[in-house]
This record gives sequence, structure tokens and C-alpha cells, in this order.
Amino acid sequence: MKQLQQLLQQIDGKGYKAYKSLQGRYSFHRYEVCVDYVQGDPFASPSKIRIVIPDAYRPIKQEWKEDRNRNVYTADRIARSVAKAIQQESSRSKGSGKSGMIEIDQPGQEILERTAVQVHQDKTVICFSVGLPANGRKINGREADKLFFNIIPAILKNSIFSITDQQIEDSVQLADQHQVIRQLMQENDWIAFVADDSVLPRSSGVSNQPLKDAVPFKSPEANRVEMNIPHREKPLAGMAIKKGISLIVGGGYHGKSTLLQALERGVYHHIRGDGREYVVTDPNAVKIRAEDGRQVTSVNISAFINDLPHGQDTKQFTTENASGSTSQATNVVEAIEAGATSLLIDEDTSATNFMIRDVRMQELVNQEKEPITPFIDKIKQLRDDLDVSSILVMGGSGDYFDVADDVIMMDQYVPHNVTDQAKEIVNKYPVTRHAKKETLTENMNQRIFLPNSLDLRKGKKKKVQAKGLTNIMMGNSTIQLHDVEQLVDASQTRAISEILRYMEGQGTLKQQKTLTNLLDELETIIDQYGLQAFAPFPKQHPGDLARPRRFEVAACLNRMRTAKVKQ
Repeated sequence: MKQLQQLLQQIDGKGYKAYKSLQGRYSFHRYEVCVDYVQGDPFASPSKIRIVIPDAYRPIKQEWKEDRNRNVYTADRIARSVAKAIQQESSRSKGSGKSGMIEIDQPGQEILERTAVQVHQDKTVICFSVGLPANGRKINGREADKLFFNIIPAILKNSIFSITDQQIEDSVQLADQHQVIRQLMQENDWIAFVADDSVLPRSSGVSNQPLKDAVPFKSPEANRVEMNIPHREKPLAGMAIKKGISLIVGGGYHGKSTLLQALERGVYHHIRGDGREYVVTDPNAVKIRAEDGRQVTSVNISAFINDLPHGQDTKQFTTENASGSTSQATNVVEAIEAGATSLLIDEDTSATNFMIRDVRMQELVNQEKEPITPFIDKIKQLRDDLDVSSILVMGGSGDYFDVADDVIMMDQYVPHNVTDQAKEIVNKYPVTRHAKKETLTENMNQRIFLPNSLDLRKGKKKKVQAKGLTNIMMGNSTIQLHDVEQLVDASQTRAISEILRYMEGQGTLKQQKTLTNLLDELETIIDQYGLQAFAPFPKQHPGDLARPRRFEVAACLNRMRTAKVKQ
């Protein structure tokens, strides 16, 4: 502690690079400060600092950290308390550039495995990004002293040293509840559950906060289930969606897409008070949409699109500019290749000619002249042959009544089960469809990404960097993830960029594993060693990373314009 103060006095007024001398460990009362990385310029990316708190000074109960899920929720709760304390600490250091900036990778509404806070057997580690103070490009030692000896201690005092055991216990209990709900879903073949009184609408298109005065969710009687979960006196009641084909129908602005959006986010768990804390979806559910202009590399879409003009091969379909229908067919096949067991589709973001071709159009344009086999003619094969369920928002095509196992109608944000009425309409207005019978198999797409797919070269250097939520700069190319809708946190995108760096550095693709096996290997690494295995400073500051699902990692690989693939 005194050593740090002396160093700050010695380098005060010197050139900014003299801050490099601070790298090292310093003992404070109740914690250690580890300066792992020092920025070279006040305008550069901030410095990386870890706070290490031994259990002797802030005990973390053994039962909170032994179970992996409980550990994640404990770390998440601590990270939220630190982020709140940072916001409340208004007395920032002054200076040029990023002087006095203090950040932690702040969680959103979802509870994700992160590197921001790590709960170990004997200590808790908190990772900060800090802007070391400067005047121009000279060190401001007085403000740096204030940063280390006033501001950071105040943040810790108002977060990890003030958070109560009961607050952590509340988060741990929510972890237990989520795991039991998922276990019951698996036992009962449910792919989604929405609890009564859930609040599904969000406050705005740019906010993930719950909408005030929203209509609370109430399950239709036909879908209503009750379950006993821990840490709760009354059974939890709500709507269960079973495996199979489910439609969400209704008029415009009545809540169809709002329900589907809640389900697509239900692959993640949410904090208490979010409104969706008891909205839980099959973790292997993937949102499918049309994605005009995306890169496609050697994907077998022949089950949906075949006999293209000019003899283009759809068993190894490749394009730099996919159409709506070819991109949506690709997204279905790639999701299944990555291990999806449920597909979520909204007709508003779908290619019409991929979703449906009615009888009249079939009569006018016969099958020999139409290369597209619409999704409606494959959806039952997906269910029966591959055990892949589908939940679809449909407002314009009653043809899907023929294939639906369950039909939910949204009426002013209130769901009603109208499956019997839909079947009556099918009998009253029968439709005879003419469908091609292309085979669907689990291994219709078994691709191997070749080592030269990962081209990180940018001039003489190698570079890969996430830019916000939806872009990754890799070498001279940009991987665009704008339409990967279940990517919910910029820290997930950062993690994916670090996974790309790791794979290139380790020569992972030289093993020539199929994409499915490659994703299995990456998940095993995270499970065994944590996200820090991919971090730039794995043994020191592990960065600001959040765990992505395998499907979003696959989505990134599939959109690389440098991809080289063999089947």
C-alpha cells in the first residue's frame, strides 16, 4: 500500500508511459490490488486491474460456490452490486482522455457466466477497467492517488463489503428454482414454460426493462401446468409448450411477436424483477429468420432448395449474397448442424416463399419449375425424423393449421388455446398440398472448417476485435452478426472474438473436426477451465467476457467471408 503511494509520488508529472512501473501486486487492508496491464496513452484502451478479496475478509459460503450454477449466480449478484456502487461514486478523478474512468463488465437483465467477478474456493476476484489519470500526456499522481486510495475503496465498501448474505442467498435460491424448472421441462417433454403473471413486453425498442402497467401473462387452461419448486410456498403455475409444432396466432399488435421474443430470450435466465424470471425455453432453441446478403459457405440446403437455374449445387451451396429464401434455408440447416432441438420463427422476419406456397400458386407454377420446397412441407419431417420442434408466429397463413399440434391465439396480450377451432377449420376448408419428398437427416450437413478460414492478418499484425454487439473485425474483414438475435450481450461478442484468436493461435482447425465436434470441444474447455481460457491475459486479468452459446459461436464461423469449408 505504502509502496504504491511512493511510486505514484515518484512518477507524478512524468510521461504517461512511466505508469508501466505500477504493474504488480499491492496489499491493502482486506484486499489486494493487482495492476495487470497499463495503457500506453490516456486515450488508449483502459488499464486492467484486479481486486483480490480473501474469504477471511468477505466469506462466501461453501454451498454458494461448489455448485456451478449457484457459483454463476453468486458472481452475478456481486458484479451487479459493484456496478451499482460505481454509478453511485460520482467523484471521478479529473484529467485528459479516459482519466478516472472505472468500469466493470456490467450485467444486463440476463444472468450469464462472466469473467468480471470470479468466486474461487478461498477468494473472490473483481476485474476493473480503469483509466489512469493524466494531464495531457503526463501523469497526474495526485488524482491517481485519489483513485487508488479513495474511489476504489469506496466502491468496494459499498458493494462486496456491504452486500448481505441474504441478498446473495436470494440469487442462489433463484438458481435452484431455474434448475428445477429445467429438469421438470425435460421430464415432461416441454420446450417452453411461461409462468402466470410474467411481464413479457419491454419498456421500449431500445430498453430491456419490463414495461410498466403491462398486461400480466395468464396461461390458457389447456396449457396450464403447476410445479413445485424450491424456496417457494405455493406451486408455480403457467403455460407449458410441449415438443412438436406450436403456432402463435392472432391479430396485429396483440402480442404474438412479444411472446416469441420472450421465448427466444428464455434460453437464458433472468434476474428477479425482470418479469421474465420464470420464462424458460429449451436451451437448444434457435431463432430462425431470413438474412438477405449473408455469406454462405458449402451448406447442404437441398432438402429445401434444389434444381436452381444454371445448375447451381445446393448440396454444397455457397454464395456471398444469399437471398431471403436461401439464407433462411441455410439458417435452419446450420442450426440443426450445431445441435438445435427447437426452432423459433416469426413470419414477419421470414421469406414468404420459404415459409409457404399455397395451392393456387402450386397450380400455376408447377413443381418442376419451383426449386423451393417451403418450410410447411418439411416441418413435420423435422419433428418426426429429427425430433426438432418448432414454434411459429403466423398471422397470414392458415395452411399451417394442418401441421400444428397446438395453436395459441393472442388476444390483447392474453393467450387462448384455439387448437380445436383450428382443426375444425381444417376440416371445413381442406387443402391438398403437393410436396417434394427430399430426405432430412441429422448428418445432412457435416462440415469441416479448414485452418486458412481464420485469416487474422491485418498488415504485419494479426487482429481480431469485437465492435459492440453485432460486429467482429477479423483481419481485413468484418463478421456481421446483426441478425443473430439471441446474441444479447456485447461481452458475448467479445468472448467469440477471443475464441477466434484462441483457435487461430492453437491451430484448433488443423485437427479437421466437424463443426459439431469443434463446438463440443470449445464447450468442454469453458466447462473445465472457464472463459478465461480464451482471455488475452488468462493468468491475470481475464477481461470482460460473457459466455456465448454454441449456436452463436457457430453463427460467427458461418458468416466469416474468409471461411474455407469441406463436407
